[in-house]
Amino acid sequence: MNTRVLVLLSLLVGIGFVLHYVIPPVLFGMKPDMSLAMMFLGIILFPQVRYVLLLSLLTGFVSALTTGFPMGQIINMIEKPITAFIFLALFLLVKNLSKHLITVAGLTLVGTIISGSVFLALGLYIVNVQIGAGFFALFAANVLPATILNTIVIVILYPVVQGLVRRNQLTLSS
Repeated sequence: MNTRVLVLLSLLVGIGFVLHYVIPPVLFGMKPDMSLAMMFLGIILFPQVRYVLLLSLLTGFVSALTTGFPMGQIINMIEKPITAFIFLALFLLVKNLSKHLITVAGLTLVGTIISGSVFLALGLYIVNVQIGAGFFALFAANVLPATILNTIVIVILYPVVQGLVRRNQLTLSS
């Protein structure tokens, strides 16, 4: 593994941790997951299975540290790798268009919705968390705001990070 890539991925995980930590819970302790934007950015920049696996496990771990959702620690550790590999598959499907900001924003939007849906499904049905709100209430109160925030963050950060990666001579497929 390339050390420069690992350092950049570590920085993205750290930024994601801070973003996820400072965002307040919206409904029943569930926070809009801002660490997803950083995970998606890492996958877009370095779309290799080994990096995606490492990034998803680390993002799941830091999300687990900052969650307020009942049993959210376990759910985050399961959900992040699932989301990351679905996102990677979607990214690879549109790889020819992936240099465009609109494509990256669209992928982030879809990826956040997938993440939130998987998280809620795991929480409400598999782990059987009883919190007094249904899937659609939690989806509307948490996943939709997270989708908007993550898309805005990606639209702002992607061009900046893409320039930094080019300047530091890291290839986007390292």
